[in-house]
Amino acid sequence: MGIGPKVGIGVIVKRSGQVLLGRRRGAHGAGTWQFPGGHLKYGESVEACARRELLEETGIIAGEVRLGPFTNDVFVEENRHYVTLYGIVESSSGEAELRETEKCEAWDWFGWSSLPRPLFLPIENLLKQGYDPFEFPRLFP
Repeated sequence: MGIGPKVGIGVIVKRSGQVLLGRRRGAHGAGTWQFPGGHLKYGESVEACARRELLEETGIIAGEVRLGPFTNDVFVEENRHYVTLYGIVESSSGEAELRETEKCEAWDWFGWSSLPRPLFLPIENLLKQGYDPFEFPRLFP
């Protein structure tokens, strides 16, 4: 019996009708585009993790973080399994800076209907659910 799933946090930062994505480097999914985020630490809330990861990775300070959907992500080739919980940030301050160059090679803003490819598996799974962060008041698929 293997190790159980890990909990990942994805931060969907919305600004001017676009979302922030970074191109992954040096880990599973290298070369794919993903939201800022990381691992939930013991005792940490999803909202606190979203704020921490966003600041650490991009320098952006989150306003209110609301809970979003989740995805069940099995990376077969890497033998990894994550449940990814999403925090949605509609107000933030600062511009995206490349702060963890060993993990990310670029940050950029994209419209939901024109996301870059290839996408990291959790975002692909979010799209399969029909999720759109700009639909309101729909929170979950």
